[in-house]
Amino acid sequence: MKSALPKVLHPLLGRTLVGHVLAAAAPLTADRTIVVVGHGADQVRAHLAEIAPEATPVLQAEQLGTGHAVRIALDAAADATGTVVVINGDVPLLRPETVAALVEAHEGAGAAATVLAAEVPDPTGLGRIVRDADGRLEQIVEERDATGAQRAIREINAGIYAFDAARLRAGLGKLSTDNDQGEEYLTDVFGLLGSAGESVVVHVAADHVETLGCNDRVELAVLRRLLRDRVNEAWMRTGVSLLDPDTTWIDVTVALDRDAVIDQNTQLRGGTVVGTGAVVGPDVTLIDTVVGPDATVLRSHAVSAEVGPGAAVGPYAYLRPDARLAEKAKVGTFVEVKNSEVGAGAKVPHLSYVGDATIGAKANIGAATIFVNYDGVNKHRTTVGEAAFVGCDTSLIAPVEVGAGAYVAAGSAITQDVPPGALGVTRAPQRNIEGWVTRKRAGTASAKAAGRARTADEGASASGSGASEGEAIHGDAEPVRSASGAGDTATE
Repeated sequence: MKSALPKVLHPLLGRTLVGHVLAAAAPLTADRTIVVVGHGADQVRAHLAEIAPEATPVLQAEQLGTGHAVRIALDAAADATGTVVVINGDVPLLRPETVAALVEAHEGAGAAATVLAAEVPDPTGLGRIVRDADGRLEQIVEERDATGAQRAIREINAGIYAFDAARLRAGLGKLSTDNDQGEEYLTDVFGLLGSAGESVVVHVAADHVETLGCNDRVELAVLRRLLRDRVNEAWMRTGVSLLDPDTTWIDVTVALDRDAVIDQNTQLRGGTVVGTGAVVGPDVTLIDTVVGPDATVLRSHAVSAEVGPGAAVGPYAYLRPDARLAEKAKVGTFVEVKNSEVGAGAKVPHLSYVGDATIGAKANIGAATIFVNYDGVNKHRTTVGEAAFVGCDTSLIAPVEVGAGAYVAAGSAITQDVPPGALGVTRAPQRNIEGWVTRKRAGTASAKAAGRARTADEGASASGSGASEGEAIHGDAEPVRSASGAGDTATE
């Protein structure tokens, strides 16, 4: 893989390569699961502790072949009897049903050993299944050791086996390193058992795609696309609409309800859940996020967030961990929410940051509102009450509370609580310096525009000099404003 990351830890739609293999084997409910680790052993052990703590890692300090690896595994299970299943760690498309069918065929035939085989279009690089004239397994030959005729065979060894434990131990004890790689081949056990008159069986997989392994990043990308197509087809057959399956990537750990609609260029990752009737996409990434029924998420990114029933997110919103939107709440364009609750029917329509806050039901947060939550050392919380109205370009400097039904005037910096039903205002008086542009910005486009406007105003004043006294008084009167002085306080 040319990577600092061990091959089996490379990710593929919600699991690592080895994670997919362990998931395929899990329904067998084996008495014990042993994972042979070598390159990057510490990293693999740490990963196993997270995803499969019941699995036992054993170290193959020197990589001396597959037979050597299996002997080390059996040494860790000295009392094992019955059927032993061996699976390569890089076959992420393997289905549990296929593993179960292998075991059933093996035990039904009373075989000493059974190999999973597949007919593939291109067998290059893979071990070949060599049969005798009666179609029985004669031997499994690695490509490096195969003759020209054997290399033409398209039935390959998938690297997945079932053995009788006692016969496997006996066969492993007879392995040699007389081959091109100087390694102990597990596949040689089949020839040894066959020569001893034991029953060796070939079980052919129904779909060769399941047996595909991965040796580089190109092959990993091929497997990723194949798994994407399988996952997407399965969801569509359950009643989920994927409007462009080729650009929709859904982890195997995601859950979708019927009648959910997933639009193009959408990634659903981790433990994401999408409810019935919800519309997600286009251009959305959801990671470990719950989207409730009939909610909408458009051109947005969310991590460990919760979008309530009928809520709306986006476009271009960012929901960070612990952002929780209640029913029919709205988080709109260029809004970021972190560790906050947005109450039922509340709105944060655009251009705002909401951090460490509780916003009550039906509250309205105007554009460019900032919940100032961090003092450089600690995070502090802001509470906005039910049906409160926060004007545009406001800073709520935590810890602070805006009471139920309270208003905050646009352009305010709120540092003290606003009681329920009150208006909070923090504005300096406006001062206009007449002629400043003409003096300080002479010759600019602004100065020229100001000059033209001044000339036009002077002309209008001259032409209106014959107005009646009543008309003149009306024209000079101050515009009527609300008694609160709040003006236009918010957008919706």
